[in-house]
Amino acid sequence: METMIHVQRAKELIADSIKPLDPLTVQLTDATGLVLAEDVFSQYDIPAYPQSSMDGYAFAFEEGKLTYVLDGEMAAGSNHQFQLKPGFAVRIFTGAAVPPGADTVLMQEKAAIQDGLLQLTDLQLKKGDNLRQAGSEIQKGAKALSKGHLLNASSIGFLAGMGISSVKVYPKPRVAILVTGNELQMPGKPLEYGQVYDSNSLTLKACLSQLHINDVDIFTCGDDLFQLQSTLEKALQYADLILMTGGVSVGDYDFTMDAFESCGVRKVFHKVRQKPGKPLLFGTRDEKLVFGLPGNPASVLTCFYQYVIPAIGEMMHSPTAIACMQVPLEHDHQKPAGLTHFLKAWYNGQTVSLQKGQESYKLSSYAAANCLAVFPETETTFYNGHLIEIHLLPK
Repeated sequence: METMIHVQRAKELIADSIKPLDPLTVQLTDATGLVLAEDVFSQYDIPAYPQSSMDGYAFAFEEGKLTYVLDGEMAAGSNHQFQLKPGFAVRIFTGAAVPPGADTVLMQEKAAIQDGLLQLTDLQLKKGDNLRQAGSEIQKGAKALSKGHLLNASSIGFLAGMGISSVKVYPKPRVAILVTGNELQMPGKPLEYGQVYDSNSLTLKACLSQLHINDVDIFTCGDDLFQLQSTLEKALQYADLILMTGGVSVGDYDFTMDAFESCGVRKVFHKVRQKPGKPLLFGTRDEKLVFGLPGNPASVLTCFYQYVIPAIGEMMHSPTAIACMQVPLEHDHQKPAGLTHFLKAWYNGQTVSLQKGQESYKLSSYAAANCLAVFPETETTFYNGHLIEIHLLPK
């Protein structure tokens, strides 16, 4: 166990502590944003039959022939089967099965019908035009998607088009948010002297919702060691990931460290050389991750973006992380050496400027920010035009 570690070391220790969640089978409708835990193969040719790609007329193409006898029609979904004779054409619609004997579709805008005869006006038409061959999207037995694929809307549709209704994936974590503090009051209730409204639980739940993680329980606890121990143990029974806020400093009522010890949570590190969020605590019990986040709202958000989001990505086998860029600073800035600073900022597409109100209790400046500007631990002076790293905040 290390004390007062660097930001990068904290990220490495968290990554080394993570075991991805065990895969499970879910309905395709619930799989968006999850990662495949096995290869998926097609059970059918898709399309399953030769298919028209547009409304028009199907026939067996003959070089130089411009007139065909029109005989019947094929609508999408029709299971009528017949052999089309040479020299005959059938009216056909987009998605309909092209009958045996036909190998070409003429789009209706380039056809003329007179006295039951189809007249071709498209002199550029070739054999096979406007026809989707069976298996042209994917053939039976072929690999559709590989293990490790992140399922998005298009891949969900691709699998659904093959008739697949469930997939084996790495699941989203079950999360418990544990908010501590005698001073906390729930929004909507009168605020008494000495109280503050709890914003951390709502903030964290909103952050998780942005990641499409909705299996979240919120626990509240006063500054009481026995109550905190009991609540943490309850959360550990339920959740894969526990986010505690408050009680991680060294005050008389900061009991999180004691609760870690009594609940068998192994402390991996406590305190990171950063501002805000220096008191960050991280530990594990078995394969469960426990973050002791600071109590100040801006510190909570910064630690969530820097450490919790990548940890969730590792748990889900998903490349979940904050996007980073190098951009010019719009003005001079100075800081003392010793801590990495994550400052609320605005990126205008070309340069970045710092927000007013960088104190760790202020969320107003966070609400007006779209990125965090990163000022490394050892550097102190940054000039207008200096290239710095920014971390784009999720929208």
